[in-house]
This record gives sequence, structure tokens and C-alpha cells, in this order.
Amino acid sequence: MTDRDGAPDPGHPAPGLVLTTPGGSSFLFDPGALCLELLTTGGPGDLSRFEALHRPSDLTDWLPRSRLRLPAGAVRITAEQLTDARTLRDALWRLATARAHGTTGTVADHAALNRAAAHPPLVPQIGPDGTAAAPLPADGAQLVSTLARDAIALLTGPCADRIRECWAHNCRLLFVDTSRPGRRRWCSMERCGNRNKVRALRARRDSEDSAAGVVPAAGTAPTAGAVPAAGHRTFTS
Repeated sequence: MTDRDGAPDPGHPAPGLVLTTPGGSSFLFDPGALCLELLTTGGPGDLSRFEALHRPSDLTDWLPRSRLRLPAGAVRITAEQLTDARTLRDALWRLATARAHGTTGTVADHAALNRAAAHPPLVPQIGPDGTAAAPLPADGAQLVSTLARDAIALLTGPCADRIRECWAHNCRLLFVDTSRPGRRRWCSMERCGNRNKVRALRARRDSEDSAAGVVPAAGTAPTAGAVPAAGHRTFTS
């Protein structure tokens, strides 16, 4: 949110997570939904190399950076509940990816969401000053249920057809396209959107040079149609 002058309101931080690339640079990624923020902690299959939830404390450390904005350590999480959170996350990865490509996913993954959502969720509370207070005491089962219910609301609601996968060839981040025209392509204009603009500019210059008969200097790598060096995103904020 912003104040009347358009400056960021420190009392209402902008949604999203700060992600770090293998090269050490960082960028803000807003997937548009709480449940999709969980996907930045790792995933199934080849995404397991990004696994960030090794210990219960890893999940509690994620809480302040998520939309929940809960203090680190505010939710008691057991090793079993951490496993449940990873199971939910992996099922959601598959289901959200399926929706991004026009299908609905598997019965087994839908069942995983339903099992997670069957537990009582985090209970909202109001503080003495009239503002939202941390829903405490709470445990990992409540957190997982809250995430699962958010996922079910997303996948069955009006924004289900707005789930997108970043168009960058080496980026699999998923987000809800909340733009009015529904044309968001990139996980972040700061990251993949900007890289695409740079590639397009280089390709255009190379095309113009080729048409003009300009020969690249020795040792200069061609850029038109080139595939960027392989680089994997770290899904830790």
C-alpha cells in the first residue's frame, strides 16, 4: 500500500518475496497468492535441488516474509508437520502448473489439498489497538491448513484461469496475473522481463548489423537467437 503522497506505507509493506539468484542478485517476486509464495521454498522432482525446508525452523523463518507476516517462531511446527507442508507444496506445484497450462491436475494431488485443509486453520485475531494480531497460539497443522485452503480458493475461484508460468525459458515461477488486461508474462519485470528486453535489443541490433553487412569483431559472441547460459533460480527469499 502507499500513503496519500504515493510513498510506500511502512505499516503495510508491499506483498511479495525477495528472491536471490545464483549470481547473488535479488529481485521482488509477487505471486499474487499466499499459497504460491510457499512454492518458492522448493518443489517436487528436479525442483528438489531448491529445497529450503530442511528443518521446522526453516518454515517458521519463512513466515515473516510471506503474506502472513507472522513473527519467526510464532508457530510451533513439528518434523511431521514440516513433512506435511512439503507434501502440500509439491502437490500444489503440480496442480498450479497444470492450471497454468489449461488442465486440472490429478485426483491424488486434489486429495492431498483436501486432507491438508481438513484441519482447523489459523484463527484471525484483533489486537488491543484494533489492528490485526498474530493468530496465536498456533501449530504447523493450522498453518498447513491455512495454506491448503488458500490453494483451494485459488484453484476453484475466478482467478484459477489467471495462474501463469513465467515466459522465460529457464524460469518456472508461478503467479496469478492480476493485471487488468491479463497480459502479465514475467515473474518479475525486474528480473525476467528486463532480461527479455535486453535479449530483444541485442537481437535487433544484430539483425540491423547483419542487414548492413557489419561483421562482428573476432571473439565477439553472436546474440541473435542465443540461449542464455544455464542458470537456476534459488527459491529462497
